[in-house]
Amino acid sequence: MDLFSFTECANQTHSLRALFELLVGCATKEGFSEVAYGALNFDEPLRLAEYPPPSVAVKWPPDWCDRYFKRKYHTIDPVVRRTPMLSRPFLWDQLADYYQLQPDERRVLDEAREAGLKHGMSVPLFGPLGRISVVSFASAFDDADPQDRIGHLNALAWQFHTAYGDIARPCDHGCERKVALSQREISCMRWVAEGKSSWEIGKILGISDNTVNFHVKNAMRKLGATSRIQAVAIAIRLNVL
Repeated sequence: MDLFSFTECANQTHSLRALFELLVGCATKEGFSEVAYGALNFDEPLRLAEYPPPSVAVKWPPDWCDRYFKRKYHTIDPVVRRTPMLSRPFLWDQLADYYQLQPDERRVLDEAREAGLKHGMSVPLFGPLGRISVVSFASAFDDADPQDRIGHLNALAWQFHTAYGDIARPCDHGCERKVALSQREISCMRWVAEGKSSWEIGKILGISDNTVNFHVKNAMRKLGATSRIQAVAIAIRLNVL
């Protein structure tokens, strides 16, 4: 399922559970069947009742889920602790390379791996009013390669996050608002949605990469997005692309 199909399906539901199951299904096809969505600094108005904050929706092995919440591992989980410091998707296996993890942080990662959450990656998600959320993906397979799937999983996370916002805070996200992008901005954003770099888009459209960046930044500003992939998610959601 591509991003446009995911959005089309997401548009047909007003249920967090159905939306989350859609995300899990798409991630599973990528080889990453273990998924969690959490809000790190706000009480979300919509969450699955069986999961306490900061989690909103979770699909983990049951034993690990019970242990994680009973022992309040979110207070020492390095993914939860480090997400606000990072602006891009990151691999769990690389956290120790960039940070001097505490023993309890390493223990959480080790226990998660033993429980079946292998080769995990997380996507920091930033919203209005300083909201910070995160979607995490992990695989049950030893040979999974999150680096190979990071682009698609990142896009899925943002699409889910945007759709979730429409359900939980429809007024905040202004689903009915009209956004007018120029034809050149639309052309550039369509190629961004295909995962192309500014240099690649410039070659395709016969313009410089600086001109591409100019049009993409304008589109991001009009859409109220803080990143390219968020801009794509919002544009698709609003039927601009």
